[in-house]
Amino acid sequence: MNEAVIAVFIPIVAIVVTGLIFVTFFYFRSRERQLLIEKGLDAESIKEFFESKKDPFRMIKIGTVAIAFGLGLGLGMMLHDVTGKEYWTPFAIFFFTGIGFIAANLVTRKLQNRKTE
Repeated sequence: MNEAVIAVFIPIVAIVVTGLIFVTFFYFRSRERQLLIEKGLDAESIKEFFESKKDPFRMIKIGTVAIAFGLGLGLGMMLHDVTGKEYWTPFAIFFFTGIGFIAANLVTRKLQNRKTE
């Protein structure tokens, strides 16, 4: 298959996958609310339930992982340029993203401990 033909399908597949993710998200969110209503909870109880589910440190987690991913991508590309070996970029991305997840977990755990004190 010609590379130009494959390149045409990349944005189509990306749009379809993104659409499926959004549809699935809204479907399950709606289904969750329907189940809460069927359980007999009133509006105030449902509001309290959703507020208790919110993670106050969500943005810190996302930011930490995004920074680690960017560092991994940049360092991997630099190592690829220096050594000429193609495996450095995916290795660095996975390695630093894993470190980012661990760091995000440690930071949020520390912040939660401070919040409870």
